[in-house]
Amino acid sequence: MVLFFVVNHGVTGLYMGSVFAPNHKGMPVLEKDELMGFMRQQIITTRNLKSNPISDFVYGGLNHHIEHHLFPNMPRKNLKKARVVVRKFCRAHSLPYYETGVLQSQREILGHLHEVSAPLRSKTA
Repeated sequence: MVLFFVVNHGVTGLYMGSVFAPNHKGMPVLEKDELMGFMRQQIITTRNLKSNPISDFVYGGLNHHIEHHLFPNMPRKNLKKARVVVRKFCRAHSLPYYETGVLQSQREILGHLHEVSAPLRSKTA
């Protein structure tokens, strides 16, 4: 029972981290005093992962994370439909809508972590 508990929590944590990290890590972080509307804030600080049957299954619809942030109570099965409307709205209002593939999001996260950790590496050298 203890082994099951430990393995279950480890795997669940890894899975949850792999679902949430690609949507926010490496995206712009807003300053406390930076004023902007709710919609703009959600669109700028979040990325979507390109939709395909595998990513839709693995991410449970949260690969449409911009829409999830804009409409948190919307059933996940409808987020894909909302994506079309939100993208059109963003284009019409010159809002940045960022969507990338799973591997590219991982590259961007690692690049961001490498960049922000550079001062720490230079201190040890």
